Amino acid sequence: MFIDINAYVGHWPFQQLQYNTCKTMLNRMDTFGVDMAVVSNLNGIFYKNTQSANEELINEIRSDGRFAKRFIPFAVINPIYAGWKKDMETSIKTLGMKGVRLHPKYHDYSITDKACIEAVKMARDLGVPVGFDYRMVDSRQRSWMDIDYVVGTPKPEWNMKNILPIVAEVPDAKYMILNMANNVALSAAEVNLIKKTNLLIDTSGRNITNMSDFITLYGADKFAFGTHAPILDYLTGMLRIESLRPNEADETLKERLRSGNAKKMLGI
Repeated sequence: MFIDINAYVGHWPFQQLQYNTCKTMLNRMDTFGVDMAVVSNLNGIFYKNTQSANEELINEIRSDGRFAKRFIPFAVINPIYAGWKKDMETSIKTLGMKGVRLHPKYHDYSITDKACIEAVKMARDLGVPVGFDYRMVDSRQRSWMDIDYVVGTPKPEWNMKNILPIVAEVPDAKYMILNMANNVALSAAEVNLIKKTNLLIDTSGRNITNMSDFITLYGADKFAFGTHAPILDYLTGMLRIESLRPNEADETLKERLRSGNAKKMLGI
């Protein structure tokens, strides 16, 4: 069984996407044997009111009985937008969403902003995970209208060191660290923080070139299948698990990476 912990529907203003609706994504999932997917609405990154995007997603999922069985909706929340607390509570308690995605880069606040800390604590208290992306797209291929996070600028793309401060601030929350694409060098203390936190890293990021080494460093319970679809492809994240040699991962461990760790995080 495969559970994708990192997928989206919706539109990206600077790139044409395919398979970016529940219907077309479901067809793509069936092609690659993916059983379920954690999904958020890309439109929420760009709408001033992210709740409109959350409602769009739920309405789309409710439009077909197949979708509710296959998609696990996460709300996009902007904690510096008025009414965000009500939005989060409504999303989780009323709309039945199973987690939260925060996008500090796009919504223009720091990862240790008091609003971000408060949002993570609220998600913790609601019992749901919080997802942070290293990046949404490769900043080397950017529109002049996109955010300025090119490497070498005052706001470069994130690496793990940039995300860990919020983990240190709220160590008892649940985290999904997604699309790991840049420098992964950490101190022993930072590695230990990851090990003792309820945290999952998905397999979509281009820096996961040797899955076995990362499992050895962080532990097998810290990884789960993810695609970053439809921006990235399905096969890469899958191959990082399936290409593990027998001496690196037995079938039981592979099944944890495919779906077991995700089930534990999501409570399914």
